[in-house]
Amino acid sequence: MRIGVMICHCGNNIAATVDCEAVAQAAREFPDVVFATDHMYACSDPGQKSIEQAIVDLKLDGVVVASCSPRMHEQTFRRAVERAGLNRYMFEMANIREHVAWVSLDRKRNTQKAIDLVRMAVEKLRVDRPLTPKSFEVQKRVLIVGGGVAGIQAALDCAEGGLEVVLVEKKSSIGGIMSKLDKTFPTIDCSVCVLGPKMVDCGQHPRITLHALSEVDEVSGYVGNFEVKIRKRATYVDWTKCTGCGACQEKCPSKKVPDAFNENVSCTTAIGIPFPQAIPKRATINAAHCIRLTKGKCGNCERVCPTGAIDFDMQDEVVTEKVGAIIAATGIGLFDHTKLGEYGAGRYPDVVTSLAYERMLSASGPTAGHIKRPSDGKEPKTVAFISCVGSRDRSVDRPYCSNFCCMYTAKQAILTRDHIPDSRAYVFYMDIRAGGKGYEEFVRRAQEEYGVEYVRGRVAHIHPVQGPEGGQLLVRAADTLLGRQVELAADLVVLAVGAEASPGAPDLAEKLRISYDHYGFFLESHPKLRPVETNTVGVYLAGACQGPKDIPASVAQASAAAGKVLALLSKDTLESDPQIAQVRATRCIGCGKCERTCPFGAIRMRELRDGSKRAEVVETVCQGCGICSVTCPVRAIQLAHFTDSQLLAEVNALCRTWDETTES
Repeated sequence: MRIGVMICHCGNNIAATVDCEAVAQAAREFPDVVFATDHMYACSDPGQKSIEQAIVDLKLDGVVVASCSPRMHEQTFRRAVERAGLNRYMFEMANIREHVAWVSLDRKRNTQKAIDLVRMAVEKLRVDRPLTPKSFEVQKRVLIVGGGVAGIQAALDCAEGGLEVVLVEKKSSIGGIMSKLDKTFPTIDCSVCVLGPKMVDCGQHPRITLHALSEVDEVSGYVGNFEVKIRKRATYVDWTKCTGCGACQEKCPSKKVPDAFNENVSCTTAIGIPFPQAIPKRATINAAHCIRLTKGKCGNCERVCPTGAIDFDMQDEVVTEKVGAIIAATGIGLFDHTKLGEYGAGRYPDVVTSLAYERMLSASGPTAGHIKRPSDGKEPKTVAFISCVGSRDRSVDRPYCSNFCCMYTAKQAILTRDHIPDSRAYVFYMDIRAGGKGYEEFVRRAQEEYGVEYVRGRVAHIHPVQGPEGGQLLVRAADTLLGRQVELAADLVVLAVGAEASPGAPDLAEKLRISYDHYGFFLESHPKLRPVETNTVGVYLAGACQGPKDIPASVAQASAAAGKVLALLSKDTLESDPQIAQVRATRCIGCGKCERTCPFGAIRMRELRDGSKRAEVVETVCQGCGICSVTCPVRAIQLAHFTDSQLLAEVNALCRTWDETTES
């Protein structure tokens, strides 16, 4: 075998603490190494060209590159050796930047460790074997889970790119949280005026199939060929007949149902359409509050419906969709403010959340855009806004910043002064984080142009004012800039609740077989290089399901995810990665441990004629994680390119180095 080795300086990242020339010199003495050199930047075009030239001139059978993380550049070098005629899997990479140069300043010991890592890579390469990927056809369709602004944008981009789109939304209408907003920052333009046209386009697009009031039940298959079961919840209204006229809602006698769309600030009926711009604009019956479904009486809606759309016998329906890729755009949930008892949330009606206040500000909201205190309906003259409720707070396990709270608090303070010119607005904050375009200027505008008073300090307690001034709430806080205690009598308190993962996000992650963090947000494959991809090939992320984001960032990531999907499904066939598990049938005892531990469902047990069972790997589903290999009690499963013999070759090389060092 003929092996070539290249040691990368990576500028000064490696060369500052590793003698790269000495590593190359040592590599020339390794078995089967016929060429070894060092280069300033191996990943650069000249560096790759020199690798390709060496393969051709010296007829190399394999190449080792010692540089940075394989996660960053392994594919780059594999393509380079493939261009020169080598099998891409006859390449090994030694990480001497993160594993050596960046962990120690001892140049002598770093150089020796780099030599050891290169020796290990060479020994593994000596027992490597060429691998060949297999091709398979793909479905030119994409599933998007979540119909908020990110899901809508991704759906429209994919559909305009020529793909068939299946959009699944948990609620009865698409639009997400953005559809509840009155205005958006920093432009103070109408939220639904911006979102509405996109919602209509999404609902009317010939390539988009919308499943509202639906959830993903099960996901099977692999990239290019996913099979998804979608549960469509019973609406008790035939949407093919419903025209959205609203006659049923007018006649419904059950009028004390908490209105979820209006954040329970008001009540609604058991049947109706959530908001005027809803897409699809179809009525839905709330089974828990419908008199006919709970007591067997009433039926007014059925009698007045002009199209006969009411169907009290409707059941959930499960449909199956076959798609080539999936985009998760499930958005966010909001922190449960009742966990912070010191703010009186849930006890004092005049302590409301920021989203509930947003519905009060909206012209289509429960108060028609007139700000009123929930307790008595009076117009508040002093409004206190409290930032970071459920954000940057370790006591409630929410240490992260929710990204957009500072901005929407400034927006709501401005709108308060617009709606009630003689009112006063106070904002209690920890720090102001306004990093977007025009954001800092927007906060300054709230302070200087609208007279919003900012008090730097965390609120300690809120309680009702006692005595003749009763009806107000006393806000106790510390002003850390002036170094004194502050007490403010407020008519209304608005809690800027932070963002958290959407309810049910971890369950969906399990179905999609993607990772999620401690807080339930989905994890990307790489935070810088692959921010919209996941560890499951063919599944992408869009919007705030990955972490708190404002509207522009969510839309941008949605378009990025759509671009990834369009690039993936632009091909008629895809190649499977051959670095997958392989079963030695003669060794397998059919215990099934591999099947139970596989996180991707890539292993199934096949029953033989004699009644025994053997493990079988679904090659296109396997992601090559290796869990099955280490689980198998008889070592019947080996991971291609990481077999026991290949790993032991590296270990033995390191042991020989240790022995030689000990003897010397």
